[in-house]
Amino acid sequence: MSEAGRRRWFLAALLGPTAVIVLAVVAFPFVYNVAISFSNMNIYTLRDWELIGLDQYAAVFREPAFWSVFLKTVIWTVVCVAFHVGLGVLLAVLLHQSFIKGKSAWRVLLIIPWAVPQYITALTWRGEFNFEFGAVNLLIEGLGGSAISWLSDPVTAFVAAIITNVWLGFPFMMVIALGGLQSIPKELYEAAEVDGASAWTQFRTITAPLLKPVMVPAITLGTIWTFNNINVVWLVSNGGEPNDQTHILVSYVYEAAFSMYRFGWAAALSMVIFAVLFVFTQVFLNRTQATESVY
Repeated sequence: MSEAGRRRWFLAALLGPTAVIVLAVVAFPFVYNVAISFSNMNIYTLRDWELIGLDQYAAVFREPAFWSVFLKTVIWTVVCVAFHVGLGVLLAVLLHQSFIKGKSAWRVLLIIPWAVPQYITALTWRGEFNFEFGAVNLLIEGLGGSAISWLSDPVTAFVAAIITNVWLGFPFMMVIALGGLQSIPKELYEAAEVDGASAWTQFRTITAPLLKPVMVPAITLGTIWTFNNINVVWLVSNGGEPNDQTHILVSYVYEAAFSMYRFGWAAALSMVIFAVLFVFTQVFLNRTQATESVY
């Protein structure tokens, strides 16, 4: 066998197991999900389901709760990502300043919310929002306010989930922004100071444009993660409580599949979520021109 042939066999031996694993855990489940999204599979037809075409997709859009859950998902994603980026960039800019002491310690402290597993943080925050003994109400009462029944009302329960997710997500954006800031040449700021530019002008004309190639992919990832973040909503609001009013789309898919056993309908809804995120990603990256150099 030639040297080229041996190399091909060696590469096949290395990549073969990986390819099999990818097909087993990614490709097959995705294709199977697409197939059952066109079927009538439910708890009664689990063994003898049939393909019914686009009926399940039509049923998704006819579902009375779909549009309200979709609106809540959009609000959830926009608010969370806005706070993630805003707080993350603000803290990164502060930590990048030369007058800040103990930067390493501050970075470690601020990265902890992202480093701790989500389910631990979500359950901890659920306890913090307890009406009688939670730290949030104790703080409100200490400031002279009245305790809020956070987890008993759909609006406040949804707000509690958003607060928890903001706490979880801003460190990621902070780390990305801090890395971007460290790559910006200091000479640009020195030249701006010589020209008399204010701190805001420097941020608007130097920092923001040069952070854009770094932050746009991070915002895209953050949006996808937040849109699909079932852990926080499910654990903080105890699976959509009260009265299934705090669901986002991904938790509604779980509810439909494993509580109502509407497997075909849930698969169709998951494909709708996939299509929404795919279109968003393409449009957002093209509109922001994230891959273009600013130099």
